[in-house]
Amino acid sequence: MADHHTHVQDFFTARAADWDTRFPDDAPAYAAAVEALGLRPGDAVLDAGCGTGRALPALRNAVGPQGTVLGADLTPAMLQAAVRAGRDRSGRLLLADVARLPLRNVSLDAVFGAGLISHLSHPGPDLAELARVVRPGGQLALFHPIGRAALAARHGRRITDDDLRAQPNLRPTLARSGWRLDSYTDEDARFLALAVRAD
Repeated sequence: MADHHTHVQDFFTARAADWDTRFPDDAPAYAAAVEALGLRPGDAVLDAGCGTGRALPALRNAVGPQGTVLGADLTPAMLQAAVRAGRDRSGRLLLADVARLPLRNVSLDAVFGAGLISHLSHPGPDLAELARVVRPGGQLALFHPIGRAALAARHGRRITDDDLRAQPNLRPTLARSGWRLDSYTDEDARFLALAVRAD
């Protein structure tokens, strides 16, 4: 676990300073994914693995001034980049591992995770930890601003059958972790899996 955390932190620390400039056109995709969560004014939501906080303004808009927006990330440099971008004004930033969240049971209405799932060291237990902090009927959005095929091509790879984000793999993983996959979109311009916290 420690080795995995060090690897994740090293990966993102090296990229934090120019992360937003590498992906400058993603804001509309983030906003559309947040809208798909169906948040209501006053809701409490976590951006798990928030990075530079690109989803935080859209999450704040969705839940309004009375709502609660949290952004948790393992990498201090990413949270520092979020502060430099002023996104700490949209939500409270937490230096925290999404596998061990410093949150009470059923304290949230929803979790948003952009690019999260491929960085989880133990996807099943880690998704179960996200389920722990969400009320029954609450939502989870697993999002990426481009689809699996486009992302693989960007990295010079092909999609493989063991890709956790493939629907036949993701659905049972979510089910074992306390979630029910509700909708699944994997197209060039977006990956978005929406799940509901089981009762």
